[in-house]
Amino acid sequence: MMQAEINKTVLNYQLDGPSKADTVMLSNSLMSDLGMWKYQVPPLVEAGYRVLRYDNRGHGKSAASPAPYTLELLTADALALMDHLGLEKVHFCGLSLGGMVGQMLGAFHDGRLLSLTLCATASFMTITEAEWDERTQAARTYGMDALADAVLDRWFTKAGQQRLAQDVAQVRKSIVETSFEGLTGCVAAIRSMDLREAISRISIETLIMVGTEDEGTPVSASEFIHERIATSSLTVIPDAAHLLNMERSEMFNERFISFLQKTKL
Repeated sequence: MMQAEINKTVLNYQLDGPSKADTVMLSNSLMSDLGMWKYQVPPLVEAGYRVLRYDNRGHGKSAASPAPYTLELLTADALALMDHLGLEKVHFCGLSLGGMVGQMLGAFHDGRLLSLTLCATASFMTITEAEWDERTQAARTYGMDALADAVLDRWFTKAGQQRLAQDVAQVRKSIVETSFEGLTGCVAAIRSMDLREAISRISIETLIMVGTEDEGTPVSASEFIHERIATSSLTVIPDAAHLLNMERSEMFNERFISFLQKTKL
């Protein structure tokens, strides 16, 4: 893993695959780190892509600047990292918070994209102010561990938690190790987000994926995005919750790589 001082912070990132290949850039959810893409990297590299993963500010091994953050700031981080690495264009894939960054890129910076994949995300969150306040106050009072069980229940089905016990334990670790500043900073970005009109500007080829059991960003949220983006296709993956890329990795990878390869035609 490597680190770069960009956009007045330090971002942690990882590059895998051939240096001269098209780059697939993967962006994480709230309270996760770049390890959440462990099942995507080998098949993407095998398919001939270079893979760029990074930790959002305040997450993983990236630095936590003072909260609050905005979605514009997090999008600027992604663009600055691309500039730092000399990447003119990428295939961008974001999940949850990463998908919100992806929507911003598609709506306002589509010249930097080869394609766009939006996973388990929304253009507007219906979580109430009271619910956000309850979660952040619990983390402030009792630590990030106080959020872990409820988050994991939203991120994985019960069957997935049993089948992927080791992976779930690693995801729990990423939740607990997320800095409070990173949590509250990114929560502020999500709370103030409303991309319902902006996403209609997206004209690049876009794949939308969501799990049938996703409670936080349900199928209806992806259907809304699909309706607004004329160039989009929607894949609903059965028996998967929020981290569908881990819970149903084979199905996710097959659909994702097929989409990437079609954008070359």
